[in-house]
Amino acid sequence: MFDGILPVYKEKGITSHDLVFKIRRILNMKKVGHSGTLDPEVDGVMLILLGNSTKVSDYAMDLGKKYRAEVCLGIKTTTEDLTGDIVEQQDIENIDLDHLKEKLKSLVGEIEQKPPIYSAVKVKGKKLYQYAREGNFDIEIPSRKVNIYFIDIVNNSTYYKNNCFYFSIDIHCGKGTYVRTIATQIGSMLNTPSCMSKLTRTASGKITTDDLVTLEQLKQLSEEEILLKILPKEYALESYQFYEVPKFRAKQVMNGLRFRVDQFPQDLDFTKGVVFTYLNEAIAVYYLKEDDELLRVKSTFPKII
Repeated sequence: MFDGILPVYKEKGITSHDLVFKIRRILNMKKVGHSGTLDPEVDGVMLILLGNSTKVSDYAMDLGKKYRAEVCLGIKTTTEDLTGDIVEQQDIENIDLDHLKEKLKSLVGEIEQKPPIYSAVKVKGKKLYQYAREGNFDIEIPSRKVNIYFIDIVNNSTYYKNNCFYFSIDIHCGKGTYVRTIATQIGSMLNTPSCMSKLTRTASGKITTDDLVTLEQLKQLSEEEILLKILPKEYALESYQFYEVPKFRAKQVMNGLRFRVDQFPQDLDFTKGVVFTYLNEAIAVYYLKEDDELLRVKSTFPKII
């Protein structure tokens, strides 16, 4: 059985669930997951989690992601992309690119975003797209804070078509960001109907589209070749400090024992979380809760020792 993180290219036209199902069949294994859903019409980087590495799913989703999105000024839809019904249209001409770039700068940093009604975000125990399918568009959607680290217009990406103005942006963002909503937020700042017309996830953490294997390639690879493509689960934990523990301590860690902070070196910042390793393999993440005297276990990744 394979174990680790496999960077795969998700094609347009299939769901993230479909991709996982196909990989299960190709690799002949059940324990397969992913980090970060992509809509059917979105392509690009998908980190597929194999074996026990499915336990680092939440951490892999925290890795910063990069996208290239095409924005359409002149059309507003129910889904915030071109798959939805058009609800507003406006002829667009003479867009000032310098003004547009200035507006984009205001999106960098921590911003508030209201997820689209056609999304898997849960409100009152039910996914938003379920409300939409029932025709309930009046459900109150709470806004949430997301982080945008970088956003800019791609050079030579602008054009006019059917009275609309199209341009592409590169965006680096944190967990939970809806790029579709970014597209509509840009339109709102310009008092113009807008939506997203194309989207590609270009990176997840340090993994880019150059590092991916396609489904067709995966079918042709030998077991040894597949192993060379798989990253260790520690990749998803790279933002944390790592600390190697001896065998006796490793057993205590994997049993979820609580420890005093002074049992470990002072340079370890447990308020942000520390990954304990044994033989250079991550076995648990521990952290210190505010006003607590003992360390708590956040996650364990047991191994036989």
